[in-house]
Parts: sequence; structure tokens; C-alpha cells
Amino acid sequence: MAEDDSPASAPDLGTVLAEARRRLKAGGGGEAALDARLIVEHFSKTQRIDALRDPALSLDAQTVGHIEEAVRLRLAGMPVHRILGYREFYGLRLGLSPETLEPRPDTETLVEAVLPDLAGIAARKGACSILDLGTGTGAVALALLSALPQARARGVDLSAGAVRTATDNADRLGLDGRFTAIVSDWYGDVTGVYDAIVSNPPYITSREMGDLPVEVAGHDPHLALDGGADGLDAYRVIAAGAGTHLERDGIVGVEIGSRQKTDVIAAFAAHGLRLRSAARDLAGHDRALVFGF
Repeated sequence: MAEDDSPASAPDLGTVLAEARRRLKAGGGGEAALDARLIVEHFSKTQRIDALRDPALSLDAQTVGHIEEAVRLRLAGMPVHRILGYREFYGLRLGLSPETLEPRPDTETLVEAVLPDLAGIAARKGACSILDLGTGTGAVALALLSALPQARARGVDLSAGAVRTATDNADRLGLDGRFTAIVSDWYGDVTGVYDAIVSNPPYITSREMGDLPVEVAGHDPHLALDGGADGLDAYRVIAAGAGTHLERDGIVGVEIGSRQKTDVIAAFAAHGLRLRSAARDLAGHDRALVFGF
């Protein structure tokens, strides 16, 4: 009998997904099923329904290779969204780069905290100007622009790479006509006054930096994490410059660490800014503060 020299059948979607899930679970990943699905869908250009409706869908060798490499990177500690190169935030798909913090759902708390005040300003003035300090991917500014058609925003970041990433994100989202970004050390090269100053600044203490998990410390830029000896350096700078760059009826909104509320309020009070509102994240932690003169 002649040997069967027919080519081996191509790997199918269901099998590849199950194997990715198995490897990630064996590696101790708490989100193994979700991470496997995100990786496989991204590189195979499929959707969740495809694995349910057509698990026998054949995948070519190049696609399988990309998936296997992505799983290897995930097992080595790279966050899944770093592997994919993007993160969803407030309904927007934002590209990531090594110079940007990966936006987290907690930061959506800041967006929601400032939106009512900004909507009121836009209604009164017919426009609203926003300064986003430490813009990173542009997450906060672009989310606000997507919700407020009357608004314009300027992003500021010390990293030129972050400024490029934020600008690219604005372009892809069709918001480039209302968003600009500059390289600046906080207010250093900023001109003009704004209706709102927003920021998700670095607020981890320098001592705590050494205790961060590898997924954060090894992939998020330390420039966007280290808030100095007490974690409050950035808040002092933001509060000190508000008098020069904030309209008198404007607001300042900042994200904070879960145990920093009292200290951040004091830092802003030292410059004449009073607390207008505070918001907690979905876990019930203090996460965003809004100030005004």
C-alpha cells in the first residue's frame, strides 16, 4: 500500500484558540481565556462569533505563527494590549507605543467626573478649551472631544514619542481638527488659558516603584508612573500653574491614587483651588477630583 503523502490539514480556529487558552492557563494567567481570545481574534482577523459558528475555519501557517509568538510574549509577562498594539478606552481604540502609559478603565472615571462641568461651559460659551497635561496616548483629551463636539484640546507631554502617538490617535479617530499636541515639561512651553486642565499624572511613590508587577514596571514608561518621594510632585506643579493657564470659571480635573485624596486636596488648596467634586472608580476607590477657584 502506498504511503499517504497528502498534506497535513491546516490548523483550525477552534483548535488554535483552545491551545492558546491551555498554554496561557498553564502559565498562570488569571485572564487566560480572555487573553487567548483577544490574541487569536486579532491575528486571525476573526470575531468572537466565528469561533462559535465556524470553529473548523482553517488558519494559514503565518497566522498561526503570529499567534504562537503572541502567546509566548504574554507568557513572558508582556500585557496583552501591548502585544496587540492598542487599547480600547471610552469606546475609542487607541494605539500604544513604548513611550505611553496603557490607558486603564479607572481613568474613565476622570472623564466622567469632568464631563458635566465641561458640558455646562460649552453650553454657556458655545465652545470649550481643554489642556491635557501628560497626555500619553491622548486618552483623556480624545475621550472628552468625542463626547463634546464644541471642544478643542491641546495635549502636552515631555515625551516626543507620546506626542506622536497621541497625534496619530487623533488622526485615526477623525479628531485631528480639534486636537493638537506639543512637547513640554508640564506648563513650560504652554501658552494661553483654558476652560479645563485635565491630567492623569504620575502618582506612584518612588519607593513603591520597586514593588510594581512586571507587567507594569516592565512595559509602562516610568516617566508616567513615578510621582516622586510622596507621589505628589505632579499635583503640586499642576496646582501651581493653574492660576496662569486656567480661566477663572474653569476647572481642573485629576486622577489620583486611592489613598491620596486628602493630600491632593491640600496641594490644590495651597494655590487657592477648592474641591468641587470627587468620584470613585468601579471598585469604590477614590479616583478623580475636580477643582475650581
